Amino acid sequence: MSHALTLAWRRLRGSDRYAECVRVTLALGGIVLWCMARRDVHAVIPALLGAIACALADTEDHWRNRLATLGLTLACFALAAVSVQALLPSPVLFAASLPLATFALLMLGAISGRYATIASGTLILSVYTMIGVDAARGGPVDRWHEPMLLLAGAGWYGVLSLAWSALAPQQALRLALAQLFDTLADQLDGKAALFTPVHGVDRETRQLDLALCNEHVVEALNATRLVLIDRIGSRRPRGVTAARLQLYFLAQDIHERASSTHHPYDALAEALFHSDVLFRCSHLLGLQAAACRARARALRLRTRFAPLPDGAAALADLRDAVTVMHGDGSVAPAVREAIDALVRNLAGIQSRLDDPGSQQLTAADGLALQDPGPQSPAEAWARVRAQLTAGSPRFRHALRLSLALLAGYGVLLAVHPRQGYWILLTTLLVCQPTYGSTRRRLAERIGGTVLGLVFGWAVLKLAPFGPWQMALIVATGVGFFAARQRRYALATASITLFVLLCFNQIGNGYAVMWPRLLDTLIGAAIAALAIHLVLPDWRGRRLADVLAEALRGDARYLEAILAQYAGGKRDDLAYRIARRDAHNADAALSGQAAAMLREPDRAAASREALLRWLTTSHGLLGQLSALGAHRQAIAPPALATVQDAGTRVVTALDALAQSLAGGPSTTCPPVEGHRPPVPVEDDTVRFVLAQLDRVMNAHARLAALADGLAAA
Repeated sequence: MSHALTLAWRRLRGSDRYAECVRVTLALGGIVLWCMARRDVHAVIPALLGAIACALADTEDHWRNRLATLGLTLACFALAAVSVQALLPSPVLFAASLPLATFALLMLGAISGRYATIASGTLILSVYTMIGVDAARGGPVDRWHEPMLLLAGAGWYGVLSLAWSALAPQQALRLALAQLFDTLADQLDGKAALFTPVHGVDRETRQLDLALCNEHVVEALNATRLVLIDRIGSRRPRGVTAARLQLYFLAQDIHERASSTHHPYDALAEALFHSDVLFRCSHLLGLQAAACRARARALRLRTRFAPLPDGAAALADLRDAVTVMHGDGSVAPAVREAIDALVRNLAGIQSRLDDPGSQQLTAADGLALQDPGPQSPAEAWARVRAQLTAGSPRFRHALRLSLALLAGYGVLLAVHPRQGYWILLTTLLVCQPTYGSTRRRLAERIGGTVLGLVFGWAVLKLAPFGPWQMALIVATGVGFFAARQRRYALATASITLFVLLCFNQIGNGYAVMWPRLLDTLIGAAIAALAIHLVLPDWRGRRLADVLAEALRGDARYLEAILAQYAGGKRDDLAYRIARRDAHNADAALSGQAAAMLREPDRAAASREALLRWLTTSHGLLGQLSALGAHRQAIAPPALATVQDAGTRVVTALDALAQSLAGGPSTTCPPVEGHRPPVPVEDDTVRFVLAQLDRVMNAHARLAALADGLAAA
């Protein structure tokens, strides 16, 4: 029993929600104890809401950067709380300032993700100030009492967050790396499913799933990079941070190898249907996925990682099976060469998993990471100014949400509902940048609110009053943060119960139920109307630009690869940026496709063409990844042939991108135009030219699909 409890405790500590939940528990618990000690129940709601707003605006920065971020957050919170308190008695001035402040805050989010988080938290705290002022009627006479309590609650959480960051400076990095290796494991499992040599397997669906899985890996890579940049700064990494930087580079290398496509999967399954080679490839990939999960588990639990022994044995068995296949002589040369390259790639993954230090990057390779944040106030303003256009999704969302909040305030003034400011909070939280995300959030918000009210009714029936409700207030607040990232409906139910119990401390909790439900329905309806009527950002209108950007990313990635064939393999910063940009563009395309498929009136022909483009484009990136995974220097006589063939492919990709973006059309080189005039003896050169041929075939399919998408 004690062993099971120990394991459960270690798993809890290894959760990526653990740190935030502990901080929230300490913050809310401290506020509740303070209010109970002072016998001041009217201070409960504003202080708790201030702490929650600060927790929502929290970032996983190092304590030095977190101190600056906390100062900026509290300054924004103070300005918002004081402004709301001062303007709320004058409906005209408040109605004029509400959309302007909302628009300005959302546009400031264009500077970086950190500013976007602070802006979102500031908007939430502004509405919390309205709710606190509304709930305090009949309480303390001092009009600045509520804003000060909100700021006190926010500052209390900020102090706890700052202390946590100073005491556990590496925790955020460990958890980010653990999440990265978990997503890599999912990608390897998805890759293993493609190697099943069984007739009737829908590989297009599996490739589509793999493309969506790759989006999660790219997100995890980007999140880990931001945490590393925050920890390293302009200093040279050393100690634990340097070791974890090498783990990040290891994950990048595994991702490139796992993304590689060496031959069409259907053709491999057909050619090797009676061989066990593909089964062994699938088995090895599964073991490598398990090794990635073991690495993630070791990072979360802070234990020593031990390589799994089965991987090396499975690789040896695979090599034996390939030797038998070569002796058979019944497999075409192209398939044999593809399998040989595939086995070398899997061996590369296995060696990196067994010995992460075998290919560590040095200062000569370039240990620097590209910092995505602005480097000066001028650059920050330039980012904001670049988004001040009607074609910008951020601009459209900012204007849409500003008008939606203004409409919500107008409804509030027209009907004067009790606790009517929940309308604004619901609109703020439900109205998302895309139609699909808004529709999903709307359903989850309403469903979670109903569930929370049902639970709240049951709790108040069982025990209308009592100090134990204070403990339940803390528990429901923590439950909201534990579930908000993955189960938003459950998080909404938790925060609804939290609200009922808070208001029950200063009055009758039953009196809040119907207003809460009605306000949620009104706010959700306003958000739904806004996403349809105010500059609707239908993703199909931007599809051509996203497709073109993905092709440009592929072209730049191929240029970086070709440079490596000239000078030898080197994971320098320029190469890593080109690789990351290509994968980011592919992830953006996956997200764009997912958003478009949730939009109404999406014709079946358009859906099919879009999905086929997505799988073909992801396959093209996989073929480029295979070229990147097998980088090595090529001798000058053959290098000219490779460079000429690669340049033709780059030109073709750029030409198709330019055509999609509406630029002047450029004649693409013929698909077969890059084949060498004489047989090539060098295995590496033959592999590179074969891969370039597959890229051009994928390019031809994309060009045909572009016409189909335009027609649909």
